[in-house]
This record gives sequence, C-alpha cells and structure tokens, in this order.
Amino acid sequence: MTTFDYIIVGAGSAGCVLANRLSADPNNRVLLLEAGSKDWNPMIHMPAGLSKLATLKSLNWGYHTQPEPELNNRRLYWPRGKVLGGSSSINAMCYCRGHRKDYDHWRDLGNDGWGYDDVLPYFLKNENNQSLDDNYHSNDGPLSVSDLSYVNPLSQVFIEAAEQAGYDRTDDFNGAHQRGFGLYQVTQKDNKRHSAAQAYLNPAMDRENLTVITKALAEKVLFDGRRASGVQVRHKNSQKQFHATKEVIISGGAINSPQLLMLSGIGEKTQLQEHGINVVYDLPGVGQNLQDHLDVCLVQGSRQNITYDTINELMTGLKYYLFNKGPGTSNIAEAGGFWQSPLAEDDRPDLQFHFVPAILDDHGRNRMKGSGYTLHMCMLRPNSRGQITLADNKPDSAPLIQANYLSADGDLDTMLAGFDIQRKIFAQPAFDAYRDKEIFPGDDVQSQAEITEFIRKKAETIYHPIGTCKMGSDDMAVVDSQLKVHGIEGLRVVDASVMPTLISGNTNAPTMMMAEKISDSILNGVLLSSTTRRAGW
Repeated sequence: MTTFDYIIVGAGSAGCVLANRLSADPNNRVLLLEAGSKDWNPMIHMPAGLSKLATLKSLNWGYHTQPEPELNNRRLYWPRGKVLGGSSSINAMCYCRGHRKDYDHWRDLGNDGWGYDDVLPYFLKNENNQSLDDNYHSNDGPLSVSDLSYVNPLSQVFIEAAEQAGYDRTDDFNGAHQRGFGLYQVTQKDNKRHSAAQAYLNPAMDRENLTVITKALAEKVLFDGRRASGVQVRHKNSQKQFHATKEVIISGGAINSPQLLMLSGIGEKTQLQEHGINVVYDLPGVGQNLQDHLDVCLVQGSRQNITYDTINELMTGLKYYLFNKGPGTSNIAEAGGFWQSPLAEDDRPDLQFHFVPAILDDHGRNRMKGSGYTLHMCMLRPNSRGQITLADNKPDSAPLIQANYLSADGDLDTMLAGFDIQRKIFAQPAFDAYRDKEIFPGDDVQSQAEITEFIRKKAETIYHPIGTCKMGSDDMAVVDSQLKVHGIEGLRVVDASVMPTLISGNTNAPTMMMAEKISDSILNGVLLSSTTRRAGW
C-alpha cells in the first residue's frame, strides 16, 4: 500500500505520539517513517546503558556543529537519536516541563492556545505518574514517570550541599514552583526506560491501519502545486514514493525537519537555488532561530570509591537483567536543580543543574581514570541564535549546524554566574568527607578570565536544540499556531523545532505535549482547555 491519510516523518518523541493518537481512529490510515532502526538494543532499555548510547553510531545521527567562534572554534558533538523513539531512546530520562512563564511567553508572542493553562491539560494527558497525583500530575496517561529506584549516596550528599549553600529543596520540579534542588523524576516503567516508542508506539503496533517502516530516509516532500501530497524516501537501496490524502507531518526534530523542508523546496529561495533545488515556497525562517542549552561541567575528584567510575559493569548488568534492580536502574544524572542567577530578568530560574556521581567528560566518550563527581550547569534562556543550512542537495548529507553559542550579550555573564554556584555547592561541608582535588577546571583556575577560557574550552551542548521551524506570524515564522507550514496546504511540522523560544528545562516532555495537543486538534478540531475533566479523555 502506498497511499495513506497521514504520513509522519520521524518516529521520535513527537512522531510516536502522533502515530498512536491518529491511528486510534480506525478510519485513519497512518504511515510512520523512521530513518533509524528498531529499538532492540538492550542498552536502550537498561537506564544506565545511556552511558554507552552517545557513542553508538547505529543509534545516533552523530552530528557536529561548524566551528564555534566563541568556543575556540571547536566543532561540538551533537548526538541525536536515530532509532524508534528518537532522542527519547538515548536521553537521560529526566522528566521536566519547564516554567509556566515559558508557555505564557509563547502565547504573548502571538501563538494563541499555547499559554501554560492551555498546555497543562496535555502534559496531564501524556503523564502516568507513579508517585504524584495532584492538580499538576496525572496517573492516566501513556508515559510512565517515576521516582528513581536506586540513587547513589552522593546524589543525596549533593542535595544536602545545595541546602547548606542556601538553596531551596524541592520534591517536584513540575509542580507549583520549579525552583529548588532535588532528585529528578524519570521516564521509566518497572525500572526500564519508557521512551516515546515504548509508551506510544508499541501499544499501537498491532493496529491494521498503522504502518511503520524503519531505515527509511525521507528525501523530500512531494507536492501538487502548493499542497503536500506525499513523501519520497530511500528504503532498501531503492527510491519509493508514498502519498497522503490528508496531511504530511514532519517530526524530524530541530535539525532534520528544517533540512527536509529545504530539500523539498521550502526555505530561503536564494539558498535553495544555490543548491539547484526547485523553490516551492520562499520561507526565509526555515533553519533560522536555532537555540540550545550550553552546558559546562565542574568535575571534582573523590576520596571515596563510591562513584559510578569504580562500579563493576559486569556485575551491575547481571544484577539488572537477573533481578531488575541496582545501579543499572539509574539514569546517572539523578539529582539536580533550577535556580536564578543574579542576572535573571524575572522570577524564573535561568540556570539548570544535573549532578552525576562520576567523572564525565566529552559526553562520556573520554573515560578518565580515578573517581569523582560532576555538576552540569546550563543557561536556560540564551540570547544567542544560530541556524541550520544545507551543505548540498543530497538527503544523506549532514546539514550545517551553526549554533553561535555565546555570540549575544549577556550569555557569557550568565554562564560565569552559574559557575560560581557550581563551586559554591561543591565547597559545602556535606562534601568534606569525599572532596579531592578539582579535576576540571582545576584549583589553579580562579580569575574571571581563566574561568571564561575554561568555558570556551570545555562547554558542550546538553542536547536541547529547538526553534528552527518556529511557530508564529512574523516574517521569520515557519508554522502557525496549529503548526501548519505557512503558504502550504496539508503540511505540518510537529516537534521541538517549532518552539519559538527555549523552555526552562529538558525538552523531551514538552515535545510530547505538543504532539498530544496537535493530535487532538487534528482529530477533534478543538483543543482541550485547562478546565477539561480528565474523564473526558
């Protein structure tokens, strides 16, 4: 069969939600295309296996940025999931929604229906929380959100140290107040990763009206005039075309979605013409407005061998696979927090922290000797903007990523303020029994100039790119508030690329929320409000 009602390109956090919800109507014929493979690898499902996933080329697009001028012209590594579940199959599973004001800001930019009170019902529709049940949480959704069943003792030490440093403690980053330090809740079910593929796609795989094709690289969207009519893919070394009677929905993420639009003839016309691409619609915002959370790690040596550096990996794996417990259930980034720097413009935290009871360097690719612990710090709402552009007109060529980190005023100052908090927490009495020499940047790095150079030398992405197909109505917007591509019929983009600005936290949960919201709009023509009763779902 080559004709469907809906064709979804990308089986990541958004695509899996869309495939489930749209195929729930037996009258809808749905095709889901994924460039990667099935999520069979056992490292995906054992939570602690994430330490291996960033290096597995079989599950990862393995992108690199162009040289970043403000980061010593380094080309930064950007791992992105290339597998059923997308990046939800390789991430650290932290469940974070962001701050109320993030979504109210989207609404105030002219995106009706995207304020916090509008999106909260869809977070609730998505969530099946195993321990929290109040006005901010639900126990009815497909996505299991749970407390960690195993926590390294140092993660509790970290929370105690944050309190000693004068910062609040919290038991819920997604409740009435985001600010504070504590343990993350994670997207796990029965101590296994609960990715978008596990939560949404697997329960729907037996539906006769849902077709899922893996290892299918989308080459371009097909058009009948200015109406999207299908998708051309490369599958098993041959070119195939599939046709859509209702809609084509692109859910490739902040890198792949703008790339596919441009390959299909939608983008800034001069750039498309330079690559010999026929212009279907001149839309200059495609690939622009790229934003990401820049992250830097403070790494401290440990005098006690209780970190994950010294763990017996064989015994950990056996304990997990035989008994489903122990350190193998950990997401590694067990604790963290949200706080305001002195430079914050309002009462929203502008910094996020992830604590790792192990030495972490270069996304885990550089395994160092010894024992230690790491504190990530990222700036939540950067002013810097980058772009995604085409390298050529070949679908299998990686696009050019220029993040332009630290290019805007204020971003470096916020990173420096966050670094002061990192050191302040690690200096507290709670760590006295464990603290050894500072590994990165080192005890001799003290001046603002020295710390600045450390940030330029070591800062990396924490995997939250957004914005390259932003929603809005201005000249650089790519989609409207229903996520329909401007100037084109029958074509939507539904993924993190449509976020106009970064949210204050991890982007996986918000991406699934957006897919829930748009699925409801497609199926019912209406959007749930904050007063909708859960029983109505």
